[in-house]
Amino acid sequence: MTATTVGGAPATAHPATADTPAWRDLNGNGVMDPYEDPRLSPEERTEDLLGRLSLEEKVGLMFHTVIEAGEDGDVLEEPGKISKSPTSDVVLGKHLTHFNVHALRDARQAASWSNALQRLAERSPHGIPVTVSTDPRHAFIENAGVSFAAGSFSQWPEPLGLAALRDVDAVRRFADIARQEYRAVGIRAALHPTLDLATEPRWARQAGTFGQNPGLAGDLGVAYLEGFQVSAGLGADSVSCVTKHFPGGGPQKDGEDAHFPYGREQVYGGGRFEDHLAPFPRAIEAGTAAIMPYYGMPVGLEIDGEAVEEVGFGYNRRIVTDLLREQLGFDGVVLTDWELVNDNHVGDQVLPARAWGVEHLDPAGRMELILHAGADQFGGEECVDLLLDLVRSGRVTEARIDESARRLLLVKFRLGLFDDPFVDEAAAMATLGKDEFRRAGYEAQARSVTVLQNEAVGDGAGVGPVLPLRPGARVYAEGVGAEQLSAAGLVSVATPEEADLALVRTSAPFEPRDDLFLEAWFRQGSLDFPPGFVTRMQRIAAQCPVVLDVSLDRPAVLTPLVPVCTAVTATYGSSDAAWLDALTGAIPPVGRLPFDVPSSMEAVRRHPEDVPGFGEDALFPCGHGLALSHVD
Repeated sequence: MTATTVGGAPATAHPATADTPAWRDLNGNGVMDPYEDPRLSPEERTEDLLGRLSLEEKVGLMFHTVIEAGEDGDVLEEPGKISKSPTSDVVLGKHLTHFNVHALRDARQAASWSNALQRLAERSPHGIPVTVSTDPRHAFIENAGVSFAAGSFSQWPEPLGLAALRDVDAVRRFADIARQEYRAVGIRAALHPTLDLATEPRWARQAGTFGQNPGLAGDLGVAYLEGFQVSAGLGADSVSCVTKHFPGGGPQKDGEDAHFPYGREQVYGGGRFEDHLAPFPRAIEAGTAAIMPYYGMPVGLEIDGEAVEEVGFGYNRRIVTDLLREQLGFDGVVLTDWELVNDNHVGDQVLPARAWGVEHLDPAGRMELILHAGADQFGGEECVDLLLDLVRSGRVTEARIDESARRLLLVKFRLGLFDDPFVDEAAAMATLGKDEFRRAGYEAQARSVTVLQNEAVGDGAGVGPVLPLRPGARVYAEGVGAEQLSAAGLVSVATPEEADLALVRTSAPFEPRDDLFLEAWFRQGSLDFPPGFVTRMQRIAAQCPVVLDVSLDRPAVLTPLVPVCTAVTATYGSSDAAWLDALTGAIPPVGRLPFDVPSSMEAVRRHPEDVPGFGEDALFPCGHGLALSHVD
């Protein structure tokens, strides 16, 4: 039988016989070549195929760029919002076979598009299947440069919320469910987990981490890999993981993110480089398929008494080859973070190439240095002609290309993509976001709620616990829908004067920015609440007790609010309904802080960016969390 396609010959699928297994004739020569033979090992098949590929095909393997799905589940053949070339040009012309997908509407569209993309790939000279990857897409934060809201997938707390559970089995269960949903729609690579430490409170990417503790990050990172990859060697049921950001992307100078020129420096004023590195050897031992270095440029860093060159980690041979490959023994794929080679122009905005420390080099020089550092694949790039020119001019050897192509092909063979890259569209619709998965995610949202305070302090001292909430209580609410209140057995009222208590949900503060492309998506800057918000809480508290919830994608300075509010909770991605189920005790909250909450911005500014925890300058310490059962 043959797969249906348009405009080219599909691979012929040969059924099993007494003498041969079922196989796909990927190069159309009528012979089961070794790379097409499922009886051989992934290593044997890789070596056979590598010897058959043209230089252009091998170079195409080394690029991993953004792709967009057609609205109707077809491949997009005109420039999209982010992708700049027709899909067929990139797959058949440039020979790219690794793509990071952005928006996916639903299971039918996602599965249909995945199959259409694989049918297109069958038309390439050797039928190399596509590996589709994704940033996290199971939680709440929508950031085109980092993660996507769940949509049709089951919805869970952000990784910080998983860390708040302190439960490796819960993380492994999440990863297993996410794997099943990814696998159902043809996503076979996860651009996560993020094992960076949340030691710098201003940094915009803490929500994707497991908090400040290196031991906990390592424990949960291993469970995450076990759920996604199934086995350290990968298999047909696995989703391969790209663990990031080596050697730890958390200690950003002044908390500014390294996506942007003003955030290019990583600093180690507390001498805690080893803490940030600590989770990665454990991920390597657990078999992570790939590792991604961060953009950051280390400043003043020494390893074993030797100064590390002040260039971005993706360009840094001391980090990628000497430390990661030779000292830690990692021989998997090293994928750079996005756009280290070329500037990215989108509309009237630009994002400079993250060539931190090597801004003076031209794109060819940057690419050459990345390869010298030891990376295998260029994230967010599709400039194959640039690499071909480097090889043809003798600046990069074909043997160096083979080294990376071998690693990249081996992952595809281990995932079983050469034998069957297609998905069952009906099964995808039954799997994606099914009730069992959604219930598990909802329960995790509620359980991760962290009760920081449940009794008034300061001027309100003497007011007893208000949690768990009583059925029938009259509630004035901000940031919570009346429908959710009613479903929780509460009565919505219009003013604080009418209420038994107030429920207020808000986000951690940040400074909006929108000059560079993607900048508007990143919540950066001061962690102080504006004075007007504090004053409004005081006015509400003068009428009734206040229960305040703050979504801690970053550890906000709560100091002026603690004396005002009777109860304070922290969430890390919980719906209104899940939060209310936690507050009523329907699903008891067990969350504990995954990082210290600092007492002031002054404390944040004087704190070394690489040091976990604030000591006496912590308003609430890492691990703090009250159980409602102790006070009801």
